[in-house]
Amino acid sequence: MKLLTFTQDNAFHLGIQTDSGVLDVAQAVQQLSPAFAVPTTVTEAIQGGAAATEALHQLVHLALESNDRQTLIHNEETLNYGPCVTEPGKIICVGLNYRKHAEETNAAIPQYPILFNKFNNTLTGHGHDIALPRVTKEVDYEAELVIVIGKQAKYISKEEALDHVYGYCCVNDLSARDLQMRTAQWLLGKSCDDFSPLGPYLVTADEVGNPNDLKISTTVNGKVRQNSNTADMIFHCDEVVSYISQHMTLYPGDIILTGTPEGVVLGDPVDKRVYLKDGDVVTISIEKLGSLTNRMVSE
Repeated sequence: MKLLTFTQDNAFHLGIQTDSGVLDVAQAVQQLSPAFAVPTTVTEAIQGGAAATEALHQLVHLALESNDRQTLIHNEETLNYGPCVTEPGKIICVGLNYRKHAEETNAAIPQYPILFNKFNNTLTGHGHDIALPRVTKEVDYEAELVIVIGKQAKYISKEEALDHVYGYCCVNDLSARDLQMRTAQWLLGKSCDDFSPLGPYLVTADEVGNPNDLKISTTVNGKVRQNSNTADMIFHCDEVVSYISQHMTLYPGDIILTGTPEGVVLGDPVDKRVYLKDGDVVTISIEKLGSLTNRMVSE
């Protein structure tokens, strides 16, 4: 199942992508009055687990068979997307987690996952303009696979880790390199407003299958900059979830950004680095998860 959020009347609406368009879940519940409980926000869908997912499947069936179908299904191109996860309790990031990316930046291969965090102010959606902060001239793109936690996890093994995952999505882990490298702590360069566009879809784990073998890429103005596969991760998704759970409890809705492959601007020779500028259009694509596009604009 592919979930998404869109804004209407200054509120996030939960949508489900179907072959006919996007079903507005709240509107469908209101008009169809199903005889079963249905989550109407993406947070409720994640927290509700398998039962909530089944209810959403049933709602889609009802809606597509309904005489009200035309009023319940929206053209995806007309939507104002929100982040596909709107209320993550934690945003945990893994740094230097692709072998070739570590090599291109002349960094040592880490022995343990390098963890840092971002905040909810960095969240935005597919299709939104992102302001390049006036305090930096070195904003870089980073295509990343996001793990969305679906079950509470503490001290879980690698073997059981993916059983605690609700789904996956794309993110552009935008990074102001001059701010990031100002000190040993990366947070400042990672946490500017809208530096984590998320989406367009949250795809449930059953549709994704093995997250450790997905094509991942970035284009800037149509030119391919990153082109890799999640198989190049140093610490794969199951290892990452298990490792983090040894140190903190993960809750449904928490998200984990799993690192970026080679091809970022920082990996170029210093005299050839061309950072993002006003008007640049960046698209992050991951196999089975869709494509996330945002335009950079001057603040």
